[in-house]
Amino acid sequence: MRKLLFVIFSLGCLSVSGQELNCQVQVVSNQVQQSDRRIFETLQKAIYEFVNTTKWTNDQYQLTERIECSMFINITERVSADEFKATIQVQSRRPVYKTSYNTTLLNINDQDFTFKYIEFQPLQFSEATMLANLTSVLAFYSYMIIAVDYETFSPNGGEVYFQKALAIVNNAQGAVESGWKQFESTNNRYWLIENFLNPRFKLMRDTYYKYHRLGMDVMTADMESGRRAITECLDNIKKVRQDQQNAYLLRLWFNSKADELVNVYSSAFPDVKAKAVAVLTEVDPGNANKYKKILTASSQ
Repeated sequence: MRKLLFVIFSLGCLSVSGQELNCQVQVVSNQVQQSDRRIFETLQKAIYEFVNTTKWTNDQYQLTERIECSMFINITERVSADEFKATIQVQSRRPVYKTSYNTTLLNINDQDFTFKYIEFQPLQFSEATMLANLTSVLAFYSYMIIAVDYETFSPNGGEVYFQKALAIVNNAQGAVESGWKQFESTNNRYWLIENFLNPRFKLMRDTYYKYHRLGMDVMTADMESGRRAITECLDNIKKVRQDQQNAYLLRLWFNSKADELVNVYSSAFPDVKAKAVAVLTEVDPGNANKYKKILTASSQ
């Protein structure tokens, strides 16, 4: 599906199949007191190969179509010879039509990442059962990256991959590692997939499509039309917040979009600026000072 939708971005590249993700992986271990750092280099290479060479979908991708993303893993403690505590930051991007600009889709900082790893042991994953927390976390976020990317090209386009991410969460309910269960936190992997699939967040699902496909992709040809679509998205987000004020999905959205929204509205007409700032400061008060800069920016 995404391949067909991405044709509008293609410049007639040769039909070369590639995997779905072009993921930059970095593993850092500055907090771990250890003289031999080779295991962390091996881990980084293993994760890179696992994420980038696994076939996550049945779709055929050209090399230029691969989804740009990154995983930054910070090892905070070596608990034992083969067990580690870490954090993982996951980001993904997609190109805006007829520009060199990439818009951020996901910006997640997961603090609950404990895993076991034996150097040179192959990383194995199964959709049917949880084999290891390391590969389950990596696969979960790989499916989330793909799902959200597909959502921006067609309405509910990521449903299949959201369901695959949900299956990983369900398989992990008996895991000793944290990050998978409803009661552990309000912003973990459980709540991430729950929010995307909960009907109460349908307007947010719609926003991922409308903001990117009818908003950002249109702005190069028709700035005002694209901006109007984005303003309508803000109205939908306001409705969601009135019902689900502290939802993880709302925080995730503004983690990815706050700076971009400032740029979107900085060149708008004064009345459009005023409306946008009023809504943004209401739905995302944590970034209110950032949004107020829109009012003093030079209009078109």
